[in-house]
This record gives sequence, C-alpha cells and structure tokens, in this order.
Amino acid sequence: MTRPSAPLISVDAHLERVLSLVRPLGGLELTLGDAHGCTLAEDVMALAPLPGFDNSAMDGYAVHAADLAGASPETPVKLPVVADIAAGSHLDVAVRPGMCVRIMTGAPLPPGADAVVPQEWTDRGIAQVAILRPANPGDSIRRAGEDLQEGATVLRAGAFLGAAQVGLLAAAGRLTVLCHPRPRVVVVSTGSELKELGHELAPGQIHDSNSHMLTAAAREAGALAYRVGIVRDDPAQLLETLEDHLIRADLLVTSGGVSVGAYDVVKEVLSQLGTVQFDKVAMQPGMPQGAGVIGSEQVPILTLPGNPVSALVSFEVFARPVIRRMLGTEPLQRPTIPARLTHAVPGRPGRRRYLRARIGRTNNGPQVTLVGGTGSHLLASLAHANALVVVPEAVGDLAAGDTVDVMMLERRGR
Repeated sequence: MTRPSAPLISVDAHLERVLSLVRPLGGLELTLGDAHGCTLAEDVMALAPLPGFDNSAMDGYAVHAADLAGASPETPVKLPVVADIAAGSHLDVAVRPGMCVRIMTGAPLPPGADAVVPQEWTDRGIAQVAILRPANPGDSIRRAGEDLQEGATVLRAGAFLGAAQVGLLAAAGRLTVLCHPRPRVVVVSTGSELKELGHELAPGQIHDSNSHMLTAAAREAGALAYRVGIVRDDPAQLLETLEDHLIRADLLVTSGGVSVGAYDVVKEVLSQLGTVQFDKVAMQPGMPQGAGVIGSEQVPILTLPGNPVSALVSFEVFARPVIRRMLGTEPLQRPTIPARLTHAVPGRPGRRRYLRARIGRTNNGPQVTLVGGTGSHLLASLAHANALVVVPEAVGDLAAGDTVDVMMLERRGR
C-alpha cells in the first residue's frame, strides 16, 4: 500500500520554524578592527562633542569678518599675518581687529576670529595677505559638537558596523564596543557523485559547486563561513563529519540528501536523532527542507536541497534570515520592490515560486525580465540574475505589464 504523502507547509511557516531555532549571539567586547562586519549589542554614547573644538574647514586665514567689508580684486583688504596655526597644534594667540592668522584645515580656531577666508580668495601672503572677497561670520568654521553633541547617541544597538560606522566610533574615541559577533557557519555538501575541484571527473560525477556557493552566500550575509569537504552518501561519515565540526559552528548548513531517494543520507541520519524535522515546503524551487538542532550544545542545522538553484534560493529564503537574526541586525530578508513584468508568465498555483530574473530601471519605473529556464539544476541563469520574482501561492497566469514583487539579489554590501 502506498504511504500517503506528507502535506505541504507554507514558506512562512517553515521560516518561522527556522527563526525560532536561533537568537542574536551573546555580546562580546571587541576592538574596532574585530568589530567590523558585526552588529552593535549596545547603544554607544558620545563622551565628548565631535568635533571637540571649533576648527578651520579650509586652508586659509582666520579673520574678523567685519574687517573685510568691501573687499574685491580691485580693492583688496590687506592684513598683517601675526601667526601660523597648523593642524594638531595650539597657539595661544588672539586675533584682534585689523590682523589675521594663517591657519590650516583642522587647526583650532584662535580666539577672536569669527571666520576663515580660503587661501584661494587671497594672494597667499605670509607676512601680509591681500584678501580679495568679503566673508561672513562663521564661514569655513567647523563648530564644536556640530557632528555630535556630548551625550548624544553615536550608534544604536543593532547597527551594522561597516566602514563608515567604524570610522565614527573611532572619531568618538571608542577603542572597543560590545557586539554580536559574526556567526560561524559550517557548510557541508553531500553526495557520492560530487568531486572536488581540480580532480578529473569520472562518468556520472560532477564538481561540487554547492559548498563553494553556500559558503560565499553565508559570508555575504555577514557570517564567518567554513567550507567542509565533500561527504559521500555514507551515514557514518556524515555523522562523524557533523560531530567533528560542532565545536566551531554556531550554525550548520548542509545541501543534498533531504528528498525521498534511497541515498538521501542527510535525512536518514538526522531523522534518527529526533531533533531535526523534515518537511515539504510549498515553494519552487526548494520543496524538501529540514531544520532542527544537533549535539549537546543544540547547534542549529538547516538542511537544504542538493540541486544548485534550489540550494541557493533556499539559502536566501531561510538561511540568510537565520544568519541575520544571529547577527542581531535588521532587516532579516532581502529587500523586495514592485516591478512590471516584460512578458507573460504561465501560472502554477499551489506553491510560492521564485523565478530567476533581471531587473532594470525605465522612465516608467522598475521592470523585470525572467532569465533562463526554470530547472533547479540551471545554475547559469541564477548567476546572471540580479533578482527573484516572487509569485504567491494563489496567483495564476501573469500578463506582460503586471506588477509583481521582486526580491533583490544585489551581492555588494548588506
């Protein structure tokens, strides 16, 4: 008698399940160099104003603006230069009416001066300078605290620490910050048909692309990712490999071996542990999915399908949000925008479909064109795509010009 097929569960239900397995990693005090790519676990307050003092925004001359009334190329105002102030120096010289001080960018504004004249407005004199244009009070001056006032919030908990954020923290004088560290993700490919790169393929063998692809995807999501060598369709080898890598994993991601075939070793091994649940998810590609925890430390594991497109789409829909949750950052998912289809798409209601596409901008807004076929083995089309058209489960035929939701797959940045 044929065993009844397990019912499909929704994409949203499976996503809720995998997200329930993780929480933001505990905060660690990290130096700024190590904190790059992490997320703040605390609000950071400014301990002093930024900038810390009034300073010059230009190389030029610190002056009394009132002295320059009527200055022009025909009738320049000539002032004696009583001192030089370089960046990083402090000169206890007050600027009195009728005199000026030569000043460099970033140097502290001397007492009495209320404007800085750029050197381009002058004859660049050293003992005496001819100024060819008038100035207004405040010109070319960076005021203390105009970027951040003392006690202001520099960055809030949950902020991603990219280059600009690291620079801001350094400017605020922070040597270390409390961060959610980047999760350590271990990626395993399974399948006796797989061969390492650089080795000749025998009949029936293929190069392992999934582990390289998913390791790169995990790094793009913000993780520290480690690729494990190929695991054959051998239950003992798979279990030993997973156990060996639990010590350095905050998350395990496998590909392959989760369908209903005779050699689907991931499902066979992990089902016996009783802590990993396998489901059929109402999505295309990527229907067979598994999620749970393994080991005494209850390390989360996501088991993705083996076909390359299914594996990467599944990663984007499920694994990327898990990594982002562990990082303690938002948004968890790729941004989605509306766009118009350039051609019709036949309907297949019942599953949420993720169709490879390229999105472009027109005068009438974004438009999207499908690329390649729909087969889950057709990796070239996914490599040329920059978006996925997301077709809801209940939607049938789509016509050219219809508006659809499009998941952006921009790989640069976060």
